[in-house]
Amino acid sequence: MATAMAASAAERAVLEEEFRWLLNAEVHAVLKQLQDILKEASLRFALPSPSTEGPTKQENFILGSCGTDQVKGVLTLQGDALSQADVNLKMPRNNQLLHFAFREDKQWKLQQIQDARNHVSQAIYLLANRDESYQFKTGAEVLKLMDAVMLQLTRARNRLTTPATLTLPEIAASGLTRMFAPTLPSDLLVNVYINLNKLCLTVYQLHALQPTSTKNFRPSGGAVLHSPGAMFSASSSRIRSLCFPATGAPGPSEQAPTGILLPGGWPCPGIPLPNTYPL
Repeated sequence: MATAMAASAAERAVLEEEFRWLLNAEVHAVLKQLQDILKEASLRFALPSPSTEGPTKQENFILGSCGTDQVKGVLTLQGDALSQADVNLKMPRNNQLLHFAFREDKQWKLQQIQDARNHVSQAIYLLANRDESYQFKTGAEVLKLMDAVMLQLTRARNRLTTPATLTLPEIAASGLTRMFAPTLPSDLLVNVYINLNKLCLTVYQLHALQPTSTKNFRPSGGAVLHSPGAMFSASSSRIRSLCFPATGAPGPSEQAPTGILLPGGWPCPGIPLPNTYPL
């Protein structure tokens, strides 16, 4: 019995020694590897910084509508901002061709990119606070750190895969519609957002409802993409919308859009979307 107890105590001592080694050697090696991956991911966002020399790289996205030629053009992404937009819109009723572009003095900040990079930076900060000089005491402490890091990475991924839902009045108030020259017609609204490695542009054409047709008025709530016929109130008018969605893919001379893609070390799966949402 005494021999068995001595053997058990010796095994426990060995296991405890191996566990301490795991906490203070292997865990730090893995955390350092993860930190390097996230630093690379942070650089992929290509936001300007004081140490950056020269202008931030521009990336062109060619716009195209799914199965139609109603929307064509080019969006230019520079860091976290749309620096240029050149769009042709064919109106469905009379085939009138409208052309509009960003004013030369304007850029449109994409909050999704800023937020995603901030979350990645926060994950790096959490790891940097546990450098090789830090001694973990328990496995639960490691798990708590990893839960905090993964929470930041999940939030970063969600900002790029799940655009914010906006009501049509919120889109009208965003200011993006007033970025263009020539000035957009008063019956058009524009929204731009990111989904994975796509830049998405949606143009809404508005039609005031006749008083006799407002008895079935059902105002729409928030959505990423409002379906044709979405209704809302503006001032004293009740309005119905018609949408023209388009997706921007990198131009033929471009590589993958490094400004918004994450490296292979951080998987970023797609989200199934309805057929009316051409991604």
